[in-house]
Amino acid sequence: MLITAQDMFFMPALVAHASELINYTKSHLQADYKLELAPTATKIAGQSFTTFAYWSPSTQLHWRVLATEIRCHTLEFVLMSRDPKALESLVLEMNKLNFLAEANPGTGAYGAEAPVCIRNYASAENVMERVDPVFVEHKFNPVPLRIIIDKEGKVRYIHFLSAFPDQSKAITEALAHWKFKPYLQDGKPVEVETGIMFGRVPHLMMLSDSSATK
Repeated sequence: MLITAQDMFFMPALVAHASELINYTKSHLQADYKLELAPTATKIAGQSFTTFAYWSPSTQLHWRVLATEIRCHTLEFVLMSRDPKALESLVLEMNKLNFLAEANPGTGAYGAEAPVCIRNYASAENVMERVDPVFVEHKFNPVPLRIIIDKEGKVRYIHFLSAFPDQSKAITEALAHWKFKPYLQDGKPVEVETGIMFGRVPHLMMLSDSSATK
């Protein structure tokens, strides 16, 4: 079993949700693999998953791929065996998993309200005020970060996925002056979690993330 988690804010173009990841994987199978189960929505341990299955006639290996969304990430389980029945048993065993409240969008610890995950929310139409970071040195690395925007549109939390200390300092100081359009849900403002890319943006990111900032 292989378990991976992909940040939905920085995933490649055309892959923003669990179902899209499954469809992308299925459509990019090599020619010698054969489809056993088309992408299908299912429930496992009360959690919504999208799943599909394929196999290799030459190696007699079978794969079952399952994906779900947990707090702004796509979580993927890849099961492999020569015995298809063993894979079905493993999927049934997954019903014993216990997904915490954080697994569900809009729900935080102990049922408390959590920020809504929105990809590309830091795009131009949602930014009302901004200050660009001033870098002491010009480096050529991308700087991906996740932010939480409060109900008033101010950045209240920043998490850098990768950055040099001077970059973190400059970006943090700049974001303190940013003002976003409050996001409304059922007519009420709620907090938003999103991603921003500063610095030199990888080609795939440029295709998929209109919030990229050079």
